[in-house]
Amino acid sequence: MSISALTTGTAGLTANQRALDVAANNVANANTPGFQPQRAQFQESSPAGTGVTLSAEGRRLSASENTPGPADASAASRPNGVGLASELTDTLVYKAGFNLSANVVKAADQALDSLIDVKT
Repeated sequence: MSISALTTGTAGLTANQRALDVAANNVANANTPGFQPQRAQFQESSPAGTGVTLSAEGRRLSASENTPGPADASAASRPNGVGLASELTDTLVYKAGFNLSANVVKAADQALDSLIDVKT
């Protein structure tokens, strides 16, 4: 059980780190004319229950999906439609997901350490 929790936690760390990379790339290129922003979309790993990953489709260019809404009027003035407010919100969500995954890894590590101590 601890091994599967460790695997799930590391999968969450990796997926959230990649999502942070996508958001950082979008922010870094917010003023680049012609830049096509990307959107991170998570999907369950296979087999089910073993973690999460970014889908290949989730990293596709999504200029049509990343249209500015009323909450992000700054995106309307950007040459490529990157919404800085939505990117900031996404970054906070990915950071929280990363921290939660790190806690899962830490708990699995502690459980494995206890298991190894008991058996020796």
